[in-house]
Amino acid sequence: MTDHNTHAETTPRDAQSSDAHGHEEESTGQTFPFTAVVDQEAMKRALVLNAINPAIGGVLIRGERGTAKSTAVRALADVLPTREVVTDCPYGCPPDDRDRMCEECRERVDAGEDLPTESRKMRVVDLPLNASEDRVVGSIDLERAVREGEREFEPGILADANRNILYVDEVNLLDDHIVDVLLDAAAMDENIVEREGVSFRHPAEFILVGTMNPEEGDLRPQLLDRFGLVVDVEGVNEVDDRVEISQRRSAFDADPEGFRAEYESRQADLRDDIVAATRRLPDVSLGDDVARLIAGVNIELDVDGHRGDITLRRAARTLAAFEGESDVSVRTVRRVARMALEHRLQRLPFEEEEQDVMSAFHDVRRELGLED
Repeated sequence: MTDHNTHAETTPRDAQSSDAHGHEEESTGQTFPFTAVVDQEAMKRALVLNAINPAIGGVLIRGERGTAKSTAVRALADVLPTREVVTDCPYGCPPDDRDRMCEECRERVDAGEDLPTESRKMRVVDLPLNASEDRVVGSIDLERAVREGEREFEPGILADANRNILYVDEVNLLDDHIVDVLLDAAAMDENIVEREGVSFRHPAEFILVGTMNPEEGDLRPQLLDRFGLVVDVEGVNEVDDRVEISQRRSAFDADPEGFRAEYESRQADLRDDIVAATRRLPDVSLGDDVARLIAGVNIELDVDGHRGDITLRRAARTLAAFEGESDVSVRTVRRVARMALEHRLQRLPFEEEEQDVMSAFHDVRRELGLED
């Protein structure tokens, strides 16, 4: 199942680059408002759910060129809430959670120091395709380590990404050794750098967001499985939607500040909804019937391991929290099932019929006697 384009204009430039809008936004110094994105409900939902609950595991957005995937990702940062950080920490450690701090912040806390704090907005941190491994993980000054016995560490992109969004455009084109680094850091929420017997580690909790054009190659299966949610997007075919997309884009290009001002109240409302959902999330319950439904769908689809079950549970609970519900319903599960499971299906060579997430969902729902 695919969803429609956002606010990309169907210009030749759009047809040539999947991140054309990102480039346009940089030229104005402004980002297109997230709430001004036309349609694309599944993509917006997946991004917002990860903002509320990073434990979902990030999102991969797949689609043809010119579908403004990059624009939507960059726009997300503007509706994210602020969070408390240790002011002088290069990793933005949380001042009230020792277990998630870097070694230096822990040592300062243990010594009785009152850490300086400030509120800081989350950011979208780019990982360029041509980035070297040292640029991604950081580098250790080996000469100083040998000469003076001190570890001098230069933080990299993973340090910047801690407690932020790590965004990889054309993620399917990443070098294998960088993919391995991302897989390790995502699995441990920590970046470990080892050079010539000298090692350094720091927290690396990030929301991994990737965009790609499937026509330019596949994603490594190990990395695809690491994404909690996957959403497919395509161009708009409805006349009214295309007109609205072009009008909004033209208005933004003509007056970015004025256009953003028109959407500020909607942006603020979404920001407040994300904060409220984050607070509600721990109290959302998932009943036995719904748990059996989730397990049954994964079994029916022959999904390997338990990541599908866990991700679908997390996504359903988060959507319920976002919509102000105290319990996860069958309908809530249905609305996130495809994006949580479809990329985990086993595609066998020469298979005559592809497995379908929604068919399996309804089959299991009926077997359990549950109302949609």
